[in-house]
Amino acid sequence: MRARILIVDDDPDIVLALENRVTWMGHESLTATNGKDALRLIQSEQPDLVLLDIQLPVFSGLEILQQMHDSMHKPAPTDPGSSMPPTVMLTAFGTIELAVKAMQLGAVDFITKPFTGDHITVVINKALDAIALRRQVGVLKQELEDRYGPIVGSNAKFTAQLALAEQAAASNVTVLILGETGTGKEVVARAIHGWSPRKQKPFVAVNCAAIPKDLLENELFGHEKGAFTGAIKREPGKIEIAEGGTVFLDEIGDMSLSLQSHLLRVLQDQTFYRVGGTQSVHTDVRFLAATNKDLKQAIRQGTFREDLFYRLAVISVTLPPLRDRLDDIPALAGYFLKRAVKLGLSKQCNMSDAALHTLAQYRWPGNIRELENVLTRAYILSPGKTIEPEHLCLSESVTACDPIEGQPVQHRAIAGNGYHEMMEGYSRWVLEEALKKNDWNQTRAAEALGLQRTYFTKLLRQKQIPGRQPKPASPSSPSQADVNH
Repeated sequence: MRARILIVDDDPDIVLALENRVTWMGHESLTATNGKDALRLIQSEQPDLVLLDIQLPVFSGLEILQQMHDSMHKPAPTDPGSSMPPTVMLTAFGTIELAVKAMQLGAVDFITKPFTGDHITVVINKALDAIALRRQVGVLKQELEDRYGPIVGSNAKFTAQLALAEQAAASNVTVLILGETGTGKEVVARAIHGWSPRKQKPFVAVNCAAIPKDLLENELFGHEKGAFTGAIKREPGKIEIAEGGTVFLDEIGDMSLSLQSHLLRVLQDQTFYRVGGTQSVHTDVRFLAATNKDLKQAIRQGTFREDLFYRLAVISVTLPPLRDRLDDIPALAGYFLKRAVKLGLSKQCNMSDAALHTLAQYRWPGNIRELENVLTRAYILSPGKTIEPEHLCLSESVTACDPIEGQPVQHRAIAGNGYHEMMEGYSRWVLEEALKKNDWNQTRAAEALGLQRTYFTKLLRQKQIPGRQPKPASPSSPSQADVNH
């Protein structure tokens, strides 16, 4: 990254040397020779990094650091978007007391003069790597928030269960979230974590159905060095990683009985053993669990422990399926269409009244997840700014619509019985048909689907669809009819 680095020192030779080094490293430099100018530049230019001398005219380096620290810790900052730039302290009189004071005020490093060019290069790179990592974490957090998003809906059944979840969030009790697949159990679990006093700590989700039973214990509890072949060092599990935060056990109904007994111990006394370990590990985490299975029936069948069920279900939240909260469909549709803009298309779509009526008539076996997929598909395939019923392609049979002509077609090319398999097959068919109807001209095919050319090409690569018309069979090669004959 090309960074803007502020150099603050009253020695012109040091300023020049640092400025040359910063420029040589490919960064932009700003300079100040006194504390007053330094504060002004920090506020107006918002540098990525500050190299700050301690002995300065007007304000000392520590006084500048103190002012930056105080401005960031005001109860009601005037500029919520402001942040303290990472600061490296420079001094010719380095003492342990000064270093400790600087670090307490937020300095990221402390170096003494004289220093070499190589030394300052290492220090700058280290500080900038930390900045890049912090920004990456911020981006990932934002992507995660966008992915799970806010909870949308005002249906009476749904809001009653949501109020129960919010009330439970303030305590440390376990919460069991029940509901069909696609009803938003993880979204509610993340909301409970966000409402809780642990919201600044990690939220770690573990899908008990997605991880093989033999590996799930290691995933949760970690292992000691030498616990099994390939265990070359101690590795923490998800529970340790979530220390102080929340562990969300999704699809808890698929957990094996042997592992259920280990989990019960953690819930009872907050201790566990790593795989291959002999010493217990104490932890401080809050557990949330979710399942789409009937756990009481699983107890009767002997596949789920009754004592674990009562430990988990201190408070139970049952999310209604989408067919029982059809009044929320307009709000959900509006939210998903706004989010679909991030797919790379520039258009904004609205739902026609007829399309909303069609959504309300459908039974939604895949619940909210299916609704999101249907609306995303309609957003991509609709040629205009209004989504009509024919763009939704909703039917109990395997019938959809032609994205180019807007006419119903029968999908013989879609294989598989699962929803996602059928969606993948339909998506491939749409792209291939657009290419065929536009003589394999990718630009025209993309325009026909309302897609940007670059995004259309990306989809072809992802789905391994050839972007050029297949070559006709060679005349010299026998046809299948000739072979059969």
